[in-house]
Amino acid sequence: MKKKGKIGIIAAVVILALITLGGSFYTLPLNQYAAVRQFGRIVRIEETPGLKFKLPFIQNVQTISKTIKLYDVPLSDVITRDKKSMIADNYVLWRVVDPTKYIRTLDAIDLRAEERIEAAVYNAQKNVISSMSQDEIIEARGEKLTQLLTDEANSDIGDYGILVVTAEIKSLDLPDDNKEAVYARMISERDNIAASYKAQGESEAQKIRNETDKNVIVMEADARKQAEILEAEGEAEYMRILEEAYNTEDKAEFYQFIRSLDAFKASLGGPDNTIILDRDSALASFLYETP
Repeated sequence: MKKKGKIGIIAAVVILALITLGGSFYTLPLNQYAAVRQFGRIVRIEETPGLKFKLPFIQNVQTISKTIKLYDVPLSDVITRDKKSMIADNYVLWRVVDPTKYIRTLDAIDLRAEERIEAAVYNAQKNVISSMSQDEIIEARGEKLTQLLTDEANSDIGDYGILVVTAEIKSLDLPDDNKEAVYARMISERDNIAASYKAQGESEAQKIRNETDKNVIVMEADARKQAEILEAEGEAEYMRILEEAYNTEDKAEFYQFIRSLDAFKASLGGPDNTIILDRDSALASFLYETP
C-alpha cells in the first residue's frame, strides 16, 4: 500500500514537472514580436524567431505582428490654399516598430492604432493641402504628395510605437458642383499652351523656309556665275583655236572663202533665190576674177 502511494507521488511529481517544463518554453514565429509579461508588467521583448524560455505560471507571452498592415482611410474633405474644396481618398501601410510603446499606449489593439493613424493622416493631409493651391495640387507629382503626407503623419504618431510606411493618395477629386468648371478651365489652359506651341512651330518653320529660299537664290546666282565664266572661257578657247587654225594668209583666205559660201547658201535658202550684190562687195569678189 505504501509502495503504491510512493508511485502515485512520483507520478504526480513527474506530471507536475512536465507541466512546468511545458509552460517554460514557447515558440516565437517569424515576423512577430513576443512581449514577456510578469504580473502584467513587460519584462522583456523578444524579436528573433525560435524556441524561447519563460518562467512558468508567473510569466505569460503576448505576441504582436511585425508585418505591414493596410488601412483604407475613409474619404475626407480638404480645403486648398485658394479656398477650393477637394475630396481625398487615402490608404496607409503601417507596422509596429516599438512593441513596448504599442502595448502601453494602445494595448496592442490594431483598431485603436488605425484610429490614431486616421487622425494623423487627416491632419497631415490638411496641413499639406492647405499649403498648396488647387492648380499646384493637380499639377503636383504623386510621389511628392505621398512623401509629404507620410513624413507629416509620422511626426504625430511616434509616441504610439507604430510607423506609417506610406500614406498614399488613391485619388484627390473635385466636388461635383465645381468639377465641370475646373475641367473647362484646364481645357482652356491646355488649348492656349497648344496654340503657343503651334505659333512657335510656325515661326520656326517660316525661318527655315526663308533660310532655304536665301540659300537657293545664292546657289542659283553662283551657278549662273560659273556658267558665264565657263561660257566666256569656251568662247576664248574657240577664238584661240580659230586663230591657230588660220594664222597664215592662205588659211585666212580659205576661211574667208568658206564663210562667203556659207553666206551665199543662207541667202539662197528662201523662196526667193535671187541675190543682188555690189561689184565691190566682199561676196561679189569671189564671183569675179580680178585682172
